[in-house]
Amino acid sequence: MVRTQIQLTEKQAVLLQQQAAEEGTSVAELIRRGVDLYLLSLGSVSDEERRQRALRAAGRFASGKRDLSERHDDYLAEAYR
Repeated sequence: MVRTQIQLTEKQAVLLQQQAAEEGTSVAELIRRGVDLYLLSLGSVSDEERRQRALRAAGRFASGKRDLSERHDDYLAEAYR
């Protein structure tokens, strides 16, 4: 392990301490997990791979609604209510 020093806001420190207590772990462990998630998100999928996945998914699912292309905003707003 490499020792490092960081500065957190008061709110971050309190929330991390509460979460660590709930999980029975250390604040340092929570920070390491957060760093791991961040690093994984950086290079895990390229923009091209995201585009290819989106293209493969397009048209693969059916909503059963005949007017979805015209009323998609209405259906989305309804789903978030």
